[in-house]
Amino acid sequence: MDKQLKDRVIIIKGAGEMATGLACRLFASNLRRILMLETASPLAVRRHVSFCEAVHEGRKLVEGIEAVRVSAQAELEKAWQNGQIAVWIDPQGESISSLRPDVLIDAILAKRNLGLSIKDAPLVIALGPGFTAGKDCHVVLETNRGHDLGRLLRTGQAMENTGIPGVIGGYTKERVLRSPGDGLLVTERMIGDAVRAGEVIGRVGNAELVTPISGILRGLIRPGSSVSKGLKVGDVDPRGERIYCDTISEKARSLGGAVLEAVLAAYNQ
Repeated sequence: MDKQLKDRVIIIKGAGEMATGLACRLFASNLRRILMLETASPLAVRRHVSFCEAVHEGRKLVEGIEAVRVSAQAELEKAWQNGQIAVWIDPQGESISSLRPDVLIDAILAKRNLGLSIKDAPLVIALGPGFTAGKDCHVVLETNRGHDLGRLLRTGQAMENTGIPGVIGGYTKERVLRSPGDGLLVTERMIGDAVRAGEVIGRVGNAELVTPISGILRGLIRPGSSVSKGLKVGDVDPRGERIYCDTISEKARSLGGAVLEAVLAAYNQ
């Protein structure tokens, strides 16, 4: 007898902002057996809405949904019984073969295939460029902002990475803070702080991290993280709405809805 939809096991590779948005959308739709795989040192910028923070803190709450770090299958089952999403340090996806998920989602957003196979699960979904639907996975999700955001592609590839962030408050690349050098990020600023154009947000070695625009610090990687020059380390929102720091973005919600559509199309027949 086929499993009920709510009993399907879903594994998500990655637990950053976009992966968290789609995990919340699935969880809210009563798909509760969700496991997210992460690295031992995730570098999420929008940490307030990223379940990967459970790797550092043991647990993370996003919009009323809780994720907890697990390290064994017994802990995984306990988390599911407690109505929690599980986060496991498993960057190579070694647990996939033993857990045999019904759905595998690559939400790392690495812009390339880091080892995903269409044979990994009955339904394999990949977000963004770097994958070919029908070859690497069953479905590719378009992640580029614009008319086709969230479109399900069952053949071909998503659009190439433009390298240009979406427009918010009239700004694109100006709102992204990138590391000025290699080293450890030192900062006393916190997500939610108001900042002014030209203000020093922190330092990497002797180089200053300066915001070119004013707004709210919507995202910032964990202080003390090892970063490389050019890495995205912060996000300034010119709209100045503090609440946006703690809520899932419209892009993440859109992608979550698209993943839900793909799962329902495959299993709710």
